[in-house]
Amino acid sequence: MNDMTPIETTLKDWETDQEVRWCPGCGDYAILKAVQRTLPMLGADPKNTVFVSGIGCSSRFPYYVESYGFHSIHGRAPAVATGIKLANPQLDVWLVTGDGDGMSIGGNHTMHVLRRNLDCQILLFNNEIYGLTKGQYSPTSRTGTPSPTSPAGSVDRPASPCAFALGSGARFVARGYDVSKDLPDVLKAAYLHKGAAFIEIFQNCIVYNKDRFDDFTDKAVAADRQVQCRDGEPLLFAKGTMGLALDLERLSLKVVDVVEGDWQAAGVLVHNVRNRALAHMLVEMPFGPFPMALGVIYDDPAPTFESAVIAEREGLIAGKSADLGKLLALGQTWTVS
Repeated sequence: MNDMTPIETTLKDWETDQEVRWCPGCGDYAILKAVQRTLPMLGADPKNTVFVSGIGCSSRFPYYVESYGFHSIHGRAPAVATGIKLANPQLDVWLVTGDGDGMSIGGNHTMHVLRRNLDCQILLFNNEIYGLTKGQYSPTSRTGTPSPTSPAGSVDRPASPCAFALGSGARFVARGYDVSKDLPDVLKAAYLHKGAAFIEIFQNCIVYNKDRFDDFTDKAVAADRQVQCRDGEPLLFAKGTMGLALDLERLSLKVVDVVEGDWQAAGVLVHNVRNRALAHMLVEMPFGPFPMALGVIYDDPAPTFESAVIAEREGLIAGKSADLGKLLALGQTWTVS
């Protein structure tokens, strides 16, 4: 979160004059509008905001937000974002990546920006496919996904971005999806978190992986297939008739029936965003037998990377005066006549 003084802006202030060039019907349009609508609510300042991206469909994002931006190289957006934040810690940095860019070639960079806890918002668009390069299966594609590189179906086990983030030491982990009315609330929570805030956003690829997430986003099934994680509230779904409880024998979650609204008697857990063990269980629930966990799953701030770097630098220079000549004369020096 940036400590700048809030200013008043509107949606139009965050729109650029660039033609938005995604496939008609792409979920990226909905995410873009959600971000552009949320930024004025946050009191963000375009002059102090930077969007950084790597390579992929999602990474066109900086062109479409009226702020500073870097369209960087494949998988290396976290490195660029780190440099920006260290150069000017007052800037509000947003990092936009995809399941291919952030979890494959950029997986190590994603890991390091999370473990270092750089103060930024990380939006990982997950469409479970390589959209820009014509539909190859990606690190998050489900087993059995047919694609040009897996015509008989992928045999890989898919990676879980949120589980990866928690395993990398992330202090904020959340989930949403492109057309969700709750996505702005998740974006707000990420912005208010001091440190690296990781959001996985399920995004419909209309061309190569159409309707992949309908099994939990379609209005006809959403209530039964989603559990909204809200701090201090019971983990209920299916209109309150079912919930998540702790299986003490297996030390994992289990689905329980809730009779006449008495969720306490059913043993339903109350969500606690500071409970890391619960967060791990929520993101690792197998979808199908369990609902999809959405919302703010984990939020437990810790000191940020840039604050530690600044404090270290200030300690090293305290009481010292800048003397370039003296610095150059240190160590082995010689004069060539």
